[in-house]
Amino acid sequence: MRSICRLIFWIIGWKIVGELPKDKKYIIIVAPHTSNRDFLICLCARYIVGVKVHFLAKSQLFFFPLGLILKAIGGAPVDRSRKGNQVEKVVELFRTRDELRLGLAPEGTRSPVVRWKEGFYHIACEAKIPIVMLGPDYSTKEIRIREPFWPTGDINHDFPQIIAYFRTIKGYRPKEIPDYRPKAH
Repeated sequence: MRSICRLIFWIIGWKIVGELPKDKKYIIIVAPHTSNRDFLICLCARYIVGVKVHFLAKSQLFFFPLGLILKAIGGAPVDRSRKGNQVEKVVELFRTRDELRLGLAPEGTRSPVVRWKEGFYHIACEAKIPIVMLGPDYSTKEIRIREPFWPTGDINHDFPQIIAYFRTIKGYRPKEIPDYRPKAH
């Protein structure tokens, strides 16, 4: 599969800039998420770098036979309509596994959003793991991978830095990366 994905990247003119860490546990946040193409490009990149990355996707995608394929390549369904302890469930996965690399789209959708979901940040803090920022930049045809970012626990300090990185990456469709606004309680 690695050779096939390398050939695909060569044909379409894409390259990978940066590398995933050797750590056994981290969260990868992928943005901007503007097209279904993002998944295919990132899946090819995953095979090229040779690192098993699991990912969460909306449960509506896990119908037969697509669900079998998604699970086989590391996908797990998430019911986005159910609120509650999703962060705690994922933190527990990180605590109980020796190795877990998990990819998430902080926007939670391909559509424009007014604020990003913060779950990935809280997972990283509670599980004491780094965040790896990865963006498919269609303007340069690069998968850009930033070195691991260790959250400080101060979301008001860290989140603007994360947002600033992703503002340098151009998605397939133009999409504004929103400013960080603390969640109203």
